Amino acid sequence: MPDWVRHGIWWHVYPLGFVGAQIRPEGGRRFLGRGLDALIPWLDYARDLGVSGLLLGPIFESSSHGYDTIDHMHVDVRLGGDEAFDRLVSACHGKGLQIILDGVFNHVGREHPAVRAVLDGDSDGPWAGLVKARTGEDGRPVLDVFEGHDRLVDLNHDSPATIRYVAEVMNHWLDRGAAGWRLDAAYSVPPGFWTKTLPAVRERHPHSWIFGEVIHGDYAQIVRDSTMDSVTEYELWKAVWSSLKTRNFYELDWTLGRHNGFLDAFVPQTFVGNHDVTRIASQVGADKAVLALAVLMTVGGTPSVYYGDEQGYTGIKRECLGGDDDIRPMFPASPDELSALGEPIYRAHQNLIGLRRRNPWLVEARTQTLRLENERYVYRSVSADGAQGLVVDFDIANRPSVTIADDAGTVLYRYEGHAGGGTI
Repeated sequence: MPDWVRHGIWWHVYPLGFVGAQIRPEGGRRFLGRGLDALIPWLDYARDLGVSGLLLGPIFESSSHGYDTIDHMHVDVRLGGDEAFDRLVSACHGKGLQIILDGVFNHVGREHPAVRAVLDGDSDGPWAGLVKARTGEDGRPVLDVFEGHDRLVDLNHDSPATIRYVAEVMNHWLDRGAAGWRLDAAYSVPPGFWTKTLPAVRERHPHSWIFGEVIHGDYAQIVRDSTMDSVTEYELWKAVWSSLKTRNFYELDWTLGRHNGFLDAFVPQTFVGNHDVTRIASQVGADKAVLALAVLMTVGGTPSVYYGDEQGYTGIKRECLGGDDDIRPMFPASPDELSALGEPIYRAHQNLIGLRRRNPWLVEARTQTLRLENERYVYRSVSADGAQGLVVDFDIANRPSVTIADDAGTVLYRYEGHAGGGTI
């Protein structure tokens, strides 16, 4: 694991939402005056939060929400185009921040030229072989699609052309200044595809970091079979909010036992919020959201903070057209325009991220249960070599609270919320 990853904490941003782009463009996609440059005034804010880089959602040309890609080699016009990316990379590197990109390589949008090629029967052109298709009863090609979404067409992961194409895309943007990749919907891609694709990327960029979006399954086996560096730890995400919401720390304790096992094989990418899920403050309230963050910052993993969570933003994920809009909001032009109501939870994020930075061994820490009740949970996070530890004490019986102390008993952080676990 490169040092920049070992010490990595990410601010996860959904760029199209952040800049206020039209997600469902009316009259064609166009630049509305805010692109990736709009992130530059926020870099000091991110650095002061304590993160080491940006984990960006999709930025490439797409038909709507970014996950229906139509051109992997160019930044979306709604985000200011390729030059805006170059300016953001330069600004980030000037502040010691890295950028990780979102690679949507399981599927493409229906307007991608590879889709048009297969529908037109073009078997010799530059896009031949990239899209998976079957022959229907009428003799016409039938496209496989992602999870029933007609606008998301599966790539052909058995094709050498797809292997070359994805490796070329990944290397192109690493050459241009990105440091790593999140592989979207990696759970739908055969692991063998990555074992054939990633060597060409690692040969040119041996210090890059590549992790996959995986929700269910045998995480350790998927990492081994795919040769990815890591996968997303959805099990931990679910156990954190569910335990706090239902007052059942037994679920979290069981999951942390599994988490220890994962750490024997790889370092998971951890989170309590992202662009696909209801915000943590909406799930459990602002007070318990601080407790959720305390878990995230005291267990092993490479953590990310979803933009707005550090301000206590709320938002509900809904299963309908536009159901993601509430959790992918536009941010103001600068941090000066933020409401003062978010300051307490921002300070809590600074303090807990700062605690983790002062204890970098936490990236590979295992947990040991010291006390377990429905509404009281105490664990010790211990370094991989057993030499260092922190004791983390949660209590949600009356008012949500967490105390973090070192092995000598010195309190390093304490938070006590309101009775009933309401807002800060």
